[in-house]
Amino acid sequence: MADRKMKLEDLRSQRWYGANDLRSVSHRARSRQLGFSKEDFAGKPKIGILNTWSDMNTCHGHFKQRVEEIKRGVYEAGGYPIELPAMSLGEIMVKPSTMLYRNFLAMEAEELIRCHPIDGVVMMGGCDKTTPALLMAAFTMNLPAIYMPAGTMLRGYWAGETLGSGTDTLRYWADRRAGLIDDETMENAFGGTARSHGTCMVMGTAATMMSLAETLGMTLPGASSIPAVDSNHALMATASGRRIVDMVWEDLRPSDIVTEASFDNATVVDMALGGSTNAMIHLIAVAGRAGIKLDLEGFDKISRKTPVLGNIKPSGKFLMEDFYYAGGLRALMGRLADHLDLSALNVTGATLGEAIKDAKVYLEDVILPVDKPLYHEGGTAILRGNIAPDGCVIKQTAADPKFHKHRGPAVVFEGYDDLHARIDDPDLNVTEDSVLVLKYAGPVGAPGMPEWGMLPIPKKLLEKGVRDMVRISDCRMSGTAYGTCILHVAPEAHLGGPLALIQDGDMIELDIPERRLNLEVDDAEMTARREAWIPRPYPYSRGYTAMYAAHVTQANEGCDLDFLHAGAETPEPPIY
Repeated sequence: MADRKMKLEDLRSQRWYGANDLRSVSHRARSRQLGFSKEDFAGKPKIGILNTWSDMNTCHGHFKQRVEEIKRGVYEAGGYPIELPAMSLGEIMVKPSTMLYRNFLAMEAEELIRCHPIDGVVMMGGCDKTTPALLMAAFTMNLPAIYMPAGTMLRGYWAGETLGSGTDTLRYWADRRAGLIDDETMENAFGGTARSHGTCMVMGTAATMMSLAETLGMTLPGASSIPAVDSNHALMATASGRRIVDMVWEDLRPSDIVTEASFDNATVVDMALGGSTNAMIHLIAVAGRAGIKLDLEGFDKISRKTPVLGNIKPSGKFLMEDFYYAGGLRALMGRLADHLDLSALNVTGATLGEAIKDAKVYLEDVILPVDKPLYHEGGTAILRGNIAPDGCVIKQTAADPKFHKHRGPAVVFEGYDDLHARIDDPDLNVTEDSVLVLKYAGPVGAPGMPEWGMLPIPKKLLEKGVRDMVRISDCRMSGTAYGTCILHVAPEAHLGGPLALIQDGDMIELDIPERRLNLEVDDAEMTARREAWIPRPYPYSRGYTAMYAAHVTQANEGCDLDFLHAGAETPEPPIY
């Protein structure tokens, strides 16, 4: 870490407030409209607080209170807080996909920081895409930054059963489609998983990305595991406000904290948690903003040698509240110490080794010993073959082991509308051994790569007790989901990837241990199909979605916009 100390005249905000010219006098005077005098903020670091609260974000309902607690910490440390609302990507409500807007939030957050008189920033996020989007902005701007994670919901309960959001609601939904339960039971079970503010309480994308933000060093140690409504969460928010002021005076920036080793650590933790497959896309995008190139082979190499120690749904048994009481992320990293670079730094200026040295495991069934793991390999495997020459992913820990090696005929759906129209057709030519294939659901084709990858089991098979099948798509699935779902196929069908050429009845071979996914069709037939293939027009011709389609990269490259992922640093705005 660079040994730098900031003086008042060095603060970035002084360009707005510090001079004795027309603009600066006007800036100081106009703060009176907000009820602040010159003395209230003169000589103090200006701390931006990017708040992703909205009435449509079910995960961030407590952020109105948390922002006040962050402000309190900023004031206590001698700073001046500036709350800046940012686009709120509520996973449940935003359509067609929050993934379409992750880059939008990243771009907005970057510009909010750039165009305002800010010396440091606290980023409030948690719901799936908010974490990577805010980190992407922070790494691009490279001002002192700290991430405040939303925390997860309390455990779900209904009729004496402990439930996890997403994971168990999907199970109940399958039972409803099979006719095993009625509508009232379904409504009550779903409602039982929504007991408090906070993100999904399983190891879905939200919990995964909050955990990885901490592993990267961008949160206070232990911050990511605290349930949203626990009083310790409010204390953490205030402590984050205090710490960011010190980080400004220390000039401690993301580039001082995050290195390639930090991302290796994050990958190890992701695999040990049985984390969301979405983490692959987000880590690649976030790392790219820090000038670090990650690839799928690197993830798979780490997966091969990392045991799953987090016994958390959907790969395991317990929920995030249990994980917190078991010792949380610090305790899990303590058990993984031999797999981690303990010299990596965090926002306190200390090392990861120092952050976890006193961590203890209190519930051995939740955070398992290294010699008694839930699985001997990491949660996510990377597959390649002639269907996905640029790679694809599967959460092997959430797949039925009988499908880890499988060969079966394709049942193809030419888009989500086709899937929706035919999946429950009693005449659908499908068996348990079939391989369901969904096309045109990728970054460009959908648009926005929605979480459609847990293709529904056909109703006639559900009624026979079938609960898993091999499924392949170029889209994503919720981190809360489960099943033998092969995702992120690259290149996607819309761009003419091999996925677009699969036809009903084609034999497909899956071999997870050997990391293979192949279509058993000879080269001559594939060439003929490619020559006959007709590209689909993109349905949007204006606005953000048109820009997105023109510039988004593929899943193996992080799905960032190409003009944001790299390039020269944007200069500071002139103050005229």
